[in-house]
Amino acid sequence: MTQGVGGAIRGGRAVLVLLGVVLLLTLVGPFSGEAQAATRCSGRKVDTLTFSTGSVHVYRSGDYLCAMTYARNPGALRTMSVSIQARGSRPVAKSGRHRTSVGPVRTHIGSRKVWIKGSVGGGKVSDGWFSYRR
Repeated sequence: MTQGVGGAIRGGRAVLVLLGVVLLLTLVGPFSGEAQAATRCSGRKVDTLTFSTGSVHVYRSGDYLCAMTYARNPGALRTMSVSIQARGSRPVAKSGRHRTSVGPVRTHIGSRKVWIKGSVGGGKVSDGWFSYRR
C-alpha cells in the first residue's frame, strides 16, 4: 500500500514539472534568444550600398563585419544574395528566394579590406576592396 502512495506522489510531481515547463515555453517561447539574434546584424552601421532593386546594409562590431541585403519593394518571392569576402579569405555568402531580406553573413576582417556583393532579382551591387576602420 505504501508503494502505491509513493508512486502517486512521484506521478504528481512529474505532472507539476511538466506543467511548469509548458508554462515557461508558452511565456518566453522556445529558443527565443537565438532566433532574435539570427535575424539581424549587431554593431554600428558603417555603410549602405544601394542599387536599383534594393540595398546592402553593412555593420561593424569589433573585428567582425556583418551584412544583409534588403529588397526595395518587399512582397514577391525573388532571388536574393549577400556576400562578404575579407582579403585573403574565401567569401561568406547566403542566397535564396526571399520576400524582404537575406542574411546576415558575418566574418572576421580585423584590419583587412573587404569586397561586398548583394543582389535582389535583376539588380546587383559589387563593391570593394574597401577598408572599414574602427
